[in-house]
Amino acid sequence: MAMVAKTIVVGNFKGGVGKTKVSVMTSWEYAKVHNKKVLLVDMDPQGNASTLIARSAGIEEINQTIFDGFKNGNLRDVVVKVTENLDLIPAAVSFKNFSKFLYQNYQNDLDQITLLKTLLEPLKADYDYIFIDVPPTISDYSDNAMMASDYVLIILQAQELSLEGAETYVSYLQFMADEYEADIQVLGVLPVLLRAGGRVDQSTVERATELFGEDNVFKNVIKHLERLKAWDVTGIKNEDHHDRKAHQTFLDVVDEIEEKLARFEEENTHV
Repeated sequence: MAMVAKTIVVGNFKGGVGKTKVSVMTSWEYAKVHNKKVLLVDMDPQGNASTLIARSAGIEEINQTIFDGFKNGNLRDVVVKVTENLDLIPAAVSFKNFSKFLYQNYQNDLDQITLLKTLLEPLKADYDYIFIDVPPTISDYSDNAMMASDYVLIILQAQELSLEGAETYVSYLQFMADEYEADIQVLGVLPVLLRAGGRVDQSTVERATELFGEDNVFKNVIKHLERLKAWDVTGIKNEDHHDRKAHQTFLDVVDEIEEKLARFEEENTHV
């Protein structure tokens, strides 16, 4: 049976909430443990997802990036093979000129915000999942990612500004649906805790549950793990019980993503 990738953007309009780590680790666990074919698309000019993946896989040189793919009208040529099941479309700082490129080459609003969707379409048959990492801004990057995705996984760091960022994100999704017929559903809101057991953390998660509904907030949360910071330096490891604990956190999240996707698909078949 041919694959048609489920495409998921990981987002919040507040920076530093753990989006990139979640994008990378869910892609990693799906590919390594669940044996799924996964493509991680780095839509952030800072390229942090690309750096972490390259470091983890021992990739020393990346010659072409997503911006080359956009300019050539072909993303397949810039796909980097990371492991047997995991591929990456990397980003680099040159990608900061994306908006200028769009405005110079596409006059139509809709053409500008659907370029990623158009260029990802031929790749969808090669993957089970495509994850897109985006900057935390209302921008051409996030517009393109939203238009290209079936689902959004909203990251909620347990602090007030992150909650507001999540609310803004949902409002903006609605705007994109109304204005451009974006066909995207909220997969859920994933809490990332600053401190296990912290009072602010707990109250923010409770408020998110009131705002978004209990079914929409993930039961599994990403707790503050020092090991995740260490992986920024060493790359992703699986050598001791601290590593395994960090991996298990994301494996639990992946299991819940699967449950939520199954529920969505069942509902859609009954529509």
